[in-house]
Amino acid sequence: MKDVYLENRVLAADAVELVHILYEHAIVQVSKARAALAAGDILARSQAVTKTLAILGELEGSLNHEAGGSISQNLANLYRYMRRRMLEGSVKQQDQALGEVASLLQTLDEGWSAMRHTTAAPVQFPPASSPSPFKTAVAVEEEDESHSWSA
Repeated sequence: MKDVYLENRVLAADAVELVHILYEHAIVQVSKARAALAAGDILARSQAVTKTLAILGELEGSLNHEAGGSISQNLANLYRYMRRRMLEGSVKQQDQALGEVASLLQTLDEGWSAMRHTTAAPVQFPPASSPSPFKTAVAVEEEDESHSWSA
C-alpha cells in the first residue's frame, strides 16, 4: 500500500528535510533488520538490509565533494563504513554490527535535526561564504550568520 503521508512529505520537502527523511527511514530499516535477525527471519532481514544499503547509497550519492570538501569526504567514508557493517552484521548474523549502524545513523540524524532547529532567520543554503557538502541548495534558517558550515 502506498504511504500517502510519506509521499506528500517528500514532495513538500527541501533538501535538508529529505536528508532527515532518509536518516529516519534508514533507522527504521536497521531496526527491522535487527528484529528479523533476532527472530531468525532471513527474508525480512535481507529486505531490511537491502533497503538500508540503498538509503546509504542515496545519501552518499547526494554528496557534493567539490563544494563540501572534508565534510563530504568524511560523510562518504562514514556511509561506506556503515554499508560494510550492515553487510557484516547480516552475513555473520551479528546484532552488534547492526546496532553500531543504528547508533551512527541516530547520531547523524540528531545532528542534522539540531542544525535545522537551531536556526532563526532565513538564509540561502549553503551560506555564500562556505559550500554545502550536499548537491542541492535550499533555503534554511540560520541563527548565527558567522557560523561556518565548512570544516
